[in-house]
Amino acid sequence: MELVATPDNPIPPGAEAFAIRARDGRRLRAAAFATTQAPRGTVTLLQGHNEFIEKYFETIVELTRRGFQVVTLDWRGQGASDRELENPRKGHVEDFAHYQRDLDALVSQVLEGRPGPWYALAHSMGGAVALETANSGRLPFQRLVLSTPMIDLYGLRFPRGARWLADTLDMFGLGAMFVPFGDEKSFNEEPFPGNKLTSDAARFARNAAVLRAAPHLAIGDPTIGWVNAAFRQMKRFESPEFSRRARTPTLILAAQRDEIVSTPAIERFAQRLDLATLIVVPHARHEILMERDSIRAEFWTAFDAFIPGRTVQEARAAE
Repeated sequence: MELVATPDNPIPPGAEAFAIRARDGRRLRAAAFATTQAPRGTVTLLQGHNEFIEKYFETIVELTRRGFQVVTLDWRGQGASDRELENPRKGHVEDFAHYQRDLDALVSQVLEGRPGPWYALAHSMGGAVALETANSGRLPFQRLVLSTPMIDLYGLRFPRGARWLADTLDMFGLGAMFVPFGDEKSFNEEPFPGNKLTSDAARFARNAAVLRAAPHLAIGDPTIGWVNAAFRQMKRFESPEFSRRARTPTLILAAQRDEIVSTPAIERFAQRLDLATLIVVPHARHEILMERDSIRAEFWTAFDAFIPGRTVQEARAAE
C-alpha cells in the first residue's frame, strides 16, 4: 500500500498511506496528506476511472499549500486497490453502488477526526459517485467541486442502442470482457499525440512515467459490465427528481474540448441544480487538472473563490 515516487513526481510532504476495507471486505489503498499551515479544512479527492493516487500529487501539493489537509483513495478495481476480476488490468464493477462502499470506508476510516470544514474535489467518474452519494443524503461535505463529471459520455450517436447492447451483453454473461475493440493498455500508456486527456505533454509524460515505474497501478479499457453500470448511473442523472434532491452547494467545471464525457450533458444537468455554478473552461480537454498552466489557473481561480475555508482562528472568532 506504499505510494510510488518518480523523479518528476515526488511524494508530497506529510503523506501517510493506509490499507482500509470496505464493508464487503474489499481492500482499498487510501492516503492522507498534512498541511504545515493552520488547517483551513480537509479536501477529499475523488479520482476518475483508470486513475491512481500518484497522478494527483501535484494537485495535493497545491491543496496543502492552501492550508487544506487532503484524503484520497484508489477506487476498487484500479490503482493499488483490490480488483474485482482475476485479470488486474480489468477495472470492473457490476454496480456503481460498490463505489459508494469505498467512499463510506474512506470517510469512516480516514476522514473522521480530521479538521473541518470538509469539502470534496471529484473528477469524472468520481463526480458521478459524489453526486449519487449527495442524492442519497449521505454526502458529508459542505461543498463539492466537480471537474468534468461523468453525467453522460461523449459522442454517442445512438445512445439507446449503446445502452441496450451493453445491457444485453452483460445479461448474457459477457460483462467481464473488455468493451468491443478494447484492450489492456491504459490511456496513459498510449502516445501523447491524439490523446483525449490533456494538451500538456509534460504532465502526460509524468503520468506515463509513474505507470512505467509501477505498472500494477494501470488498468485498460472498461469492461462491458462497468459500462453497463455506468449507463445505469448516468440514466439516473436524467431524472428531474434527482436534480431537486441535490442540496449540496456545487461548483462544476466542464471542459470545452472534452472528448470523454459530454459537456452539453453537464450543462443541461447544471441548469437543473438550484445550488450549482457551472464554468466551461476554454480550450481544456477532459483532465483539467492535468492541463497546461494557463488552463489550470482558471480552475484554481474558481476553486479559491468557491472554497474559502476558515483558519482555526477564524472559526473561533465566528463562534
